[in-house]
Amino acid sequence: MPLSSRLTPVAAALPLLLAMACGASGTTSETASGTAVRSEVAPAAPSGAGGVRINTSPEQNRIRADKVDSIAAQVPEAIRAKGELTIGFNGEGAPPLVSLADDDTTLIGVETDIAHLVADVLGLKVKEVNTSWENLFLAAKSGKYDLVFNNVTVTEERKDIYDFATYRVDRLAWQTAKSSPITKIEKAADIAGLNVSVGSGTNQEKILLEWDAQNRKAGLEPAQIQYYQKYGDVLLALKSGRVQAYLGPNPPIAYQVAVGGDSRIVGTLSGGGSVDGLIAAMTLKGNGLVKPVGEALNKLIENGEYAEALSRWGLSNEAVTESRINPPGLPRQTK
Repeated sequence: MPLSSRLTPVAAALPLLLAMACGASGTTSETASGTAVRSEVAPAAPSGAGGVRINTSPEQNRIRADKVDSIAAQVPEAIRAKGELTIGFNGEGAPPLVSLADDDTTLIGVETDIAHLVADVLGLKVKEVNTSWENLFLAAKSGKYDLVFNNVTVTEERKDIYDFATYRVDRLAWQTAKSSPITKIEKAADIAGLNVSVGSGTNQEKILLEWDAQNRKAGLEPAQIQYYQKYGDVLLALKSGRVQAYLGPNPPIAYQVAVGGDSRIVGTLSGGGSVDGLIAAMTLKGNGLVKPVGEALNKLIENGEYAEALSRWGLSNEAVTESRINPPGLPRQTK
């Protein structure tokens, strides 16, 4: 949704909506099959009386951190010598992750904020590179990019080539029109017989198809699944009633709920389905960078700058309590 002002007031209800999306703030969650799984979601931060204001201008006034010499000394010599980290982003995304500011040039979002904080701890400057999603992986694999901060989920297949240091939990959200009678979607049976939408070829489509298969096996009415290429088309379909619910990534949905005012979140689940999906900084496997990056993230978590960065973009419900290096990722795709 285009924003005309440089500093856009976001509905004061955003922190509440995000807290609702997070669900219980404990350390376990339950899948559709009833299996308890470990969750790395930190308890949601309480909202301030003034709500959240999303700054879409190029003058970001980012939160900054101090250099930590003991961590910075672990950075590979070649990178320390050049004094900067080349970090890849895909600016074609939607706020609040990575997107272009009002000047259509400056990269902004929670991903860029965390990347700059990590660089601060490592005593390095950031050389931002805006590229396509596909090229993020190719450039990291070739060593052209030192790091990628771009909502990349850890998977077992990706771990063959890359190292990861986690910094967010991958959350999906169910979105409905604000006027919808649907108040909660938390298990497969809740979508039986509904007209629902999801992105083609995504992990959330895989989860949705699994839920629908469970319903069919249980003798419940199947869901009618509709696909749209653009999120804007999904919003129109929700508004018109052609679609009753949409399953997609939590961050852009939470943002749209706040600034649009005509839809709501009625449930969330892990982006990994029956396992936790974890978002991580990505670097070429074995290049020696992942350990200091992970330690930098943990220092930011300890000092509070990490929580400030997430809160600034309304994503406190996606916080982790610690950064982990190469944790179990989403399972390999079966052929």
